[in-house]
Amino acid sequence: MDKRYGLVIDLERCTGCMACVVACKIENNMDGGTGIRVETVGGTGRDTPGGTYPDLSMHFLPVACMHCDQPPCRDACPTEAIYKRPDGIVLIDEDKCNGCQECLAACPYDALFYDQDRDVVRKCDLCYQRLEQGLEPFCSLCCGCDAIFVGNLRDAQSKVSRLVSRDDAYTLKPELAIGPAIHYLPAKAPRGL
Repeated sequence: MDKRYGLVIDLERCTGCMACVVACKIENNMDGGTGIRVETVGGTGRDTPGGTYPDLSMHFLPVACMHCDQPPCRDACPTEAIYKRPDGIVLIDEDKCNGCQECLAACPYDALFYDQDRDVVRKCDLCYQRLEQGLEPFCSLCCGCDAIFVGNLRDAQSKVSRLVSRDDAYTLKPELAIGPAIHYLPAKAPRGL
């Protein structure tokens, strides 16, 4: 069976602790950015919930490269530095990257960043070297809330396939029809006190 790697992020479990961000920076030696960021959703600021007491709401949304079926970043790259492996992982060949940043403008998820020190664009590579060793990506390993799952989307028995098949699983910006491989499970509605 061929593989199509993907992630499922359970927003009910994510506490916004940023362990995934720190893990990515460490694993990939990223000083000028990170392959994943955590956005606050539903609040009025980083640490301020939205709504009126007792109906307050705030949750967190980890966003990384979506490893799309049809990656717009790859299509925009004039040097063909961005490519997609047969297992769906989208990578950047830093030797071919000229730092033009066309891919940054093309990515609808704002998932790439320009590394000024290296004069190249970088992003999440799904820790493909770890996957090849049978290990999980470092963000998933370091997630203390057990909110990030990785696996083969083409294996109906894998945990990610079972989670993606849930009625409430979704992707970001599905209207673009580019086939993101990161899926989300929603945070539940807040309960009154």
